Amino acid sequence: MLILSSYRHENKKPLLRHTCEGRYPVSIGFPGPLDSCLRRNDRLTGQQWFAISNLINAFSRRLLLGAVFFLLVCAGTLSHARQYPIEGYPEGQSFTQGDVINFHVSSEIEHYHVTIQRIGASRETVWQRDIGNGTRHRIPADVSAQGCAWPVSFSFTVPAGWKSGYYEVFFGAADADNKEQWIEGRTSFFVIRAKKPGTTAKILLQLTTNTYNAYDNWGGHSLYAYNSEGERPGRKVSFSRPISSGAWEWEVPFIQWAERNGYDLDYAVNSDLELHPEMLDHYQLVVSVGHDEYWSAPMRDTIERFISNGGNLVFFGGNSLTWQVRLENEGTEMVAWKEAYREDPLYHPEGNSPLLSTLWSHPLVNRPENQLVGAGTMFGGMHRSKGQYMDGSGAFTVYRPDHWVFARTGMKQGAQFGAKDRIVGYECDGCDHTFVSGRPVPTRRDGTPEDFLILALAPASWAPDEWGWYERWESGRTGNACMGIHRVPGGGTVFTAATTGWAHGLRGKDPMVEIITRNVLDRLSK
Repeated sequence: MLILSSYRHENKKPLLRHTCEGRYPVSIGFPGPLDSCLRRNDRLTGQQWFAISNLINAFSRRLLLGAVFFLLVCAGTLSHARQYPIEGYPEGQSFTQGDVINFHVSSEIEHYHVTIQRIGASRETVWQRDIGNGTRHRIPADVSAQGCAWPVSFSFTVPAGWKSGYYEVFFGAADADNKEQWIEGRTSFFVIRAKKPGTTAKILLQLTTNTYNAYDNWGGHSLYAYNSEGERPGRKVSFSRPISSGAWEWEVPFIQWAERNGYDLDYAVNSDLELHPEMLDHYQLVVSVGHDEYWSAPMRDTIERFISNGGNLVFFGGNSLTWQVRLENEGTEMVAWKEAYREDPLYHPEGNSPLLSTLWSHPLVNRPENQLVGAGTMFGGMHRSKGQYMDGSGAFTVYRPDHWVFARTGMKQGAQFGAKDRIVGYECDGCDHTFVSGRPVPTRRDGTPEDFLILALAPASWAPDEWGWYERWESGRTGNACMGIHRVPGGGTVFTAATTGWAHGLRGKDPMVEIITRNVLDRLSK
């Protein structure tokens, strides 16, 4: 598969390469989410592997097997420690004006170029430099868990004029054999927080950076077996390595839509809720978009205090708070034993293990995610992924059209929306429920909050082998995506779209998705 990158430096012609090295490559068209993933990411992430699985289930396995294998080889995914000619990472995930950012870069090319852009309503180039100390650094054996430990290659102080936002870092160099060709390195990223939180924005968007790291197998291991060497998942993954961003699949469509429609946002990363909890005191609304799967206990403590004090929380995503993790070494490492929880040093079989790095809903942790979110993983599932509802419409069915969330949509009970952009899936959150007078009502047997109101439903289920290790899993159970809302007594409101694909409707300009998103942001940010 040949991919021609369209990102270029000045007037240089991009070098035709066999790997997905450009942020915006022009690729041979593959159907559905796989093609969009390849257009936006450096290499295949966990979500893209699920997209491949969807293709295999949707078409003949034998016909596609060879093509998929060829695609993986071309993308370099089968080589877990594959390196770009230039790749690096910042010393930290988020910064504010006046902070010094140290970059650690390994380069086969002595002279390379760095471009930094803020990704918002449009792309804004904010910093460019030529670097002349390019050196190729060794990769430690335990790099996935402990990080690269490369020396600092260059540093700069964040200017006072840089807005809070999501920033991407592009590395590149002229090809030694052809000066008109441009060789691109791996793209890196970071976030700028507001120096004075809440001064210009009452909405804080926290990027799901823990999930990016969990799925990234740079150096050999992610938290998943399918893309780890020897199919042995890591139990700790480091942020001090050149991990790929998942923002273009999840957050960026929301960011672009929100900023183009006049919403002022401040930005943070997952770990900021643990490392900088005081910043939430200055916001009315915290928003999570896409795939916010991995949370630490301090993160959750921070957000629950925020809601108890009257703040509001919105999940325009799904598969939220499935796993408890522990952040170590000042937030640079993330521990998650997951299904191997008995090997976690904090495992105590005779009693509660509140910090055990496994499911939030596990009885040893005893803190189900739906107590916060309203819906949860176990009663959710997949839609149009891993063989589950592969012919599903990707749409929600409305059950409470009179609720303010649906104001100005004109929809009535039984109406469907979101099919055009398949907003339901690939992973969804749900709750145990029954029907009363034709409307879904939670049973609350699974920890769902007392006043959680189900607004819309879509079918979902987990693959038969997804949770076989979990003692409490009921084999054969089907679920739903349960869009809903609840209010914490004496505190704020929590809304969940209950699907990872919500922002795809914003990217596709679905009028119902746009109106609902406006309704939620306008009401809960006041």
